[in-house]
Amino acid sequence: MARRITKKCVECAQLSAAQAQHLHGKKGDGCWHDRRCPSKRSYYRNRQRLNEQRRLQYQQQVSGAASSEGQVEAVSLPVAEGSVPYANLYIWREKRKDAPVHAIAVSVFQDNSKVLEVAPIHCAGYRKRQLEKYVQTDVMGYLNARFGITFFADEIRLEPIECPIAECPWSVGAAFPKENRLGQVEINTS
Repeated sequence: MARRITKKCVECAQLSAAQAQHLHGKKGDGCWHDRRCPSKRSYYRNRQRLNEQRRLQYQQQVSGAASSEGQVEAVSLPVAEGSVPYANLYIWREKRKDAPVHAIAVSVFQDNSKVLEVAPIHCAGYRKRQLEKYVQTDVMGYLNARFGITFFADEIRLEPIECPIAECPWSVGAAFPKENRLGQVEINTS
């Protein structure tokens, strides 16, 4: 089983190296390790891209594994059209089963490269049926009309702290000051 991501390290990865060493070095809380932290920070910054590459490599290995064993004869037949496009649904939510969906996005791949990305949206305030309607009718309707896609190849869960939407209260370095994160709103009655 994969290790859980460390929220403190994800937040640290978004800082510059000098800021991270100042906060977490000998003068800070002391968790900075010169041998481990630079590569860990790089991994957390590029985690989504690395995982997509890993999935593609695995799919290629699985498809080529049967032919390399020598037990199965591999035959390649000409195909009338290019490779079939597929879509991945990205869901930002906590790991527990009853956690609400924080945000969603969709990426479409064809010939091992990304050809379309549906921008991520926050799902706060959406009811389950509204979210299902958005995904099934709006997003899937568009993907079906443009690419002929009728289902998602993978549903990939990501932590809310990795949300790529600007000014997200969960993301590291959000544009909100700490005192305003709890929703202090000024109401104008005029």
